[in-house]
Amino acid sequence: MSRTLLVTGAAGFIGANFCHYWAARHPGDRLVAYDLLTYAGNAASLKALLDRGQLTLLRADIGDAEAFGRAMADHDVHWVVNFAAESHVDRSIRDPGAFVRTNVLGTHVLLDVVRGLWGASPGAERRFHHVSTDEVYGTLGPDDPPFSESTAYAPNSPYAASKAAADHLVRAYGRTYGVPFTLSNCSNNYGPYQFPEKLIPLCIVNILSGRPLPVYGDGRQVRDWLHVTDHCRAIEAILTRATTGTSYNVGGGAELRNLEVIEALCRRIDAAFLTTPSLGERFPSAPAARGEVSASLIEFVRDRPGHDRRYAVDGRLLERDLGVTADYTFERGLAQTVQWYLDNEPWWRAVMDGSYQDWIERQYGTTAP
Repeated sequence: MSRTLLVTGAAGFIGANFCHYWAARHPGDRLVAYDLLTYAGNAASLKALLDRGQLTLLRADIGDAEAFGRAMADHDVHWVVNFAAESHVDRSIRDPGAFVRTNVLGTHVLLDVVRGLWGASPGAERRFHHVSTDEVYGTLGPDDPPFSESTAYAPNSPYAASKAAADHLVRAYGRTYGVPFTLSNCSNNYGPYQFPEKLIPLCIVNILSGRPLPVYGDGRQVRDWLHVTDHCRAIEAILTRATTGTSYNVGGGAELRNLEVIEALCRRIDAAFLTTPSLGERFPSAPAARGEVSASLIEFVRDRPGHDRRYAVDGRLLERDLGVTADYTFERGLAQTVQWYLDNEPWWRAVMDGSYQDWIERQYGTTAP
């Protein structure tokens, strides 16, 4: 049966990867990308799908109930996959209000519209899947067991608190109004199309540009790293096989200190310059272009306020129920990610200088439809 998926935040990092993944795996389904196209929502990430007619892009705000309701009705949506979120912790510290508006109030609008359209008995073909983060659980000590689905919420940043509130709303709408939902909490994602404010793409771009690699505090904060393709596979399994009302943690099984990740990136890029001499001509400001090591750019900076020390995700429930485990090792995933950024310089150059916004305005205008 052909289905229509409305993907909010579809032009963002994980949303765009999900759209590419789903279009390749389920070519008979229809994809509706719903995105406000803010700084982190790059429509160019979806251009190949748009050019092939595999996706319809709507520029609109998840906080706009009228626009969302019209999109749902016009396209007879079966599944909503909600990636839309403000997600950068540093930005949430500077402007927590923006995170409350998008992550909490925006999610409420989506749920309220879905509730009104689908009613109390939507049928097995309807589903609202909400994508969340392991940061809602707070922080772990060095010897604590990983977060499980029964771990109590204890968010420590405005971003994490806003996502925790959204998770609670999703569950409440399921219990109170019968909205058919599933929910997933993922660990740190990395891979293609990630905006260069997050650790891995920021470091790649900074190394190639010869700029410092800022390391918060002592760099010993531990994160579990999940390749975005493995995340997409997990969501696919949850959508197609999970029972309504269930929640799953999605991890990559790769706990690493931030400093270890940065040092691995430095070694990977240094090796790439040795095997591909033309990189020195393309990126003359990179240390490797001068025969120096990229690690020379590392600079320790003052730690972020309330910085969580360790995240780790227990993915055994997802494996037991749906047979899903991470396919990418961190080494393999990092190699693929570095190569993607080397091969797609025009994409990240346009993202960083804002020039892709000109294309967006020409294609989709300056206001929501």
